[in-house]
Amino acid sequence: MQSPSLPPLRIVQTAYVVADLDAAILRWHRCFGLGPFIVRRHIRLTNTLYRGNPMPLDISAAHVQSGDMQIELVCQHNPEPSAFRDMFAPGEEGLHHIAMFPQDYAATVAHYEALGFPVATELVTGEGRGAAYLDTRPLMGHMLEVYRVNDSLHAFYRLIAEAARDWDGRELLMEVDNGSAQRP
Repeated sequence: MQSPSLPPLRIVQTAYVVADLDAAILRWHRCFGLGPFIVRRHIRLTNTLYRGNPMPLDISAAHVQSGDMQIELVCQHNPEPSAFRDMFAPGEEGLHHIAMFPQDYAATVAHYEALGFPVATELVTGEGRGAAYLDTRPLMGHMLEVYRVNDSLHAFYRLIAEAARDWDGRELLMEVDNGSAQRP
């Protein structure tokens, strides 16, 4: 039974922590034939909190579309605590989170916190995109990413979906920096 205070939520992404981003891209491509992978290295973060306290976070990510679902591979480069390190030590890999586009970011985060699932990491990117990673491990065995939905996020998701739809199989990677794509 759904909570009357929260509209239905759409899961848009499944994400995995990986130890080596480039090796993981090759594995995922070999196993599933997916491509191209939209890669952001050392993502510029302007504000990162770990369990309410400022904490540096250095991550890279690769995104690929599989049907209606986006797959994200995330690699944390620094050793500091984060939602990623809460689940995986350096060198470990596995399913980390599912992500959703809420209608109301603050209300959705508050809803899950009221259910006893605290924000493990909250971040904002240089492009103004952001998210909270809620520690829903007792409920689902993994984290839940709640996006701060904006036009930049929708454009990024469109870029990933269109790249997969139009992919000719030649270039496996498309490097993205600050919202603009460059072929390597």
